[in-house]
Amino acid sequence: MIRSAIRGCGSYLPERIVDNEEMSRLVDTTDEWIVARTGIHERRIAADGEMTSDLATKAARAALLAADAEPSDVDLIVLATATPDQTFPATAARVQAQLGVTNGAAFDVQAVCTGFIYALATADNFIKAGQSKGALVIGAETFSRILDWQDRTTCVLFGDGAGAVFLSPEEGAGDTSDRGILTSHLHSDGRQHDLLYVDGGPSSTQSTGHLRMSGKEVFRHAVVNLSAVIHEALQATGLSANDLDWIVPHQANLRILNGTSRKVGIDPDKVIVTVDRHGNTSAASVPLALCEAVKDGRIQPGQLVLMEAMGGGFTWGSAIVRW
Repeated sequence: MIRSAIRGCGSYLPERIVDNEEMSRLVDTTDEWIVARTGIHERRIAADGEMTSDLATKAARAALLAADAEPSDVDLIVLATATPDQTFPATAARVQAQLGVTNGAAFDVQAVCTGFIYALATADNFIKAGQSKGALVIGAETFSRILDWQDRTTCVLFGDGAGAVFLSPEEGAGDTSDRGILTSHLHSDGRQHDLLYVDGGPSSTQSTGHLRMSGKEVFRHAVVNLSAVIHEALQATGLSANDLDWIVPHQANLRILNGTSRKVGIDPDKVIVTVDRHGNTSAASVPLALCEAVKDGRIQPGQLVLMEAMGGGFTWGSAIVRW
């Protein structure tokens, strides 16, 4: 069986750090209020003129370097983002040009916070079908550009950043001992549109719009949906929660992370947490957390890693990878 092995991981965070004290000078909030409800202490904000493609390109270059790969090895770029540079062309195409990649295809995937899981599953299927030999999967966002900076219930939550992985084929035995992506599961429920959305767009308001969220309802759905999609991945592979070495969740809210791990019965020490320093970076959050844990040595070759996320749509998904 052909598996999609992750050869390298790269990330990029903007230089500017905005802590909760600075946020309290912008809106009616406090550090205590933010930390108690979200676990967030600070977030990164892109500089003026710094676009999603700029963040994505830097993360992609780092992933190629970690994989000891060249732009000529890339024949597919799948970029997950809800904050593209422009309505069109795809931000992935700009990244393709900036990297100097001239082979294959480049396109965007839009599944908001679940975007990286969707993009990973898409690239995995291209590789398993024999249509790609080297795929860059990127999650990149500049969510600071779609926030209402007077809405304290949303503007304190989000940050900017990018993460990327480079995939290539590896032959396996067809069981869970294989290296690479073992399983992926994607879901959506468009009936929940009004609980998390942006109130603008080219076809509706001819404007960018701002993010709107019903926080309590999103929290309730998140714990239920994420727990279910984790169980789905475990059932598909015949693994148990105890078999997993690490959980890399979407970094939306520390209370969601804790609630999900309790519901599934996962040791909290196995959960990679970056939300305290990154905030919610949407499609970038999973690869940012993944790359941090790889760089600091927590994730080691041969270990089992489960990634999961949920976002607006609603969308949600999971994937299990043997590193």
